[in-house]
Amino acid sequence: MTTIRLHQTTTLTPEQYIAGLTDFGPGRAKLFGNSADKYLKVHQQNRSQADVTEGSGGIWERLHYDWSDPHHVVLTTTDSNVWGGASSHTYTFTRRPDGTTDIDVVVVRDGKNLKGRLLAFVLRTIGKGVLGKAFVNSIKAIEARNGAAKAERAA
Repeated sequence: MTTIRLHQTTTLTPEQYIAGLTDFGPGRAKLFGNSADKYLKVHQQNRSQADVTEGSGGIWERLHYDWSDPHHVVLTTTDSNVWGGASSHTYTFTRRPDGTTDIDVVVVRDGKNLKGRLLAFVLRTIGKGVLGKAFVNSIKAIEARNGAAKAERAA
């Protein structure tokens, strides 16, 4: 099992990041590069939870999203072609006095077969950089989307 911890500070509010994280519409890959539209399927969604299959590059997972706590969002893997067991993503949001937000992410990868165990090993060795870059890119994309929305409201 591999556990990777990531941290970023952003100008986004927790609500803005959660809105991006839980936007399962077309074009999700613009916010989250590892979520290609061809894999995306929303099985069920309500105000604070969703059951979604997503992935890319031949790797997919079905995730239970829970954003009922505005300070924590938990994505639990319920099925996958490579991940199983304790696989998850946990996002924790902390508002800072200067108006920014700290986002901490814990990614747990538990390979359920040979391919999954090999991928978990790769993540343990070089994956933090890859996942870190994807995380930073998601923040930048959501910041840009929110900046564009603010500009439209101001016009």
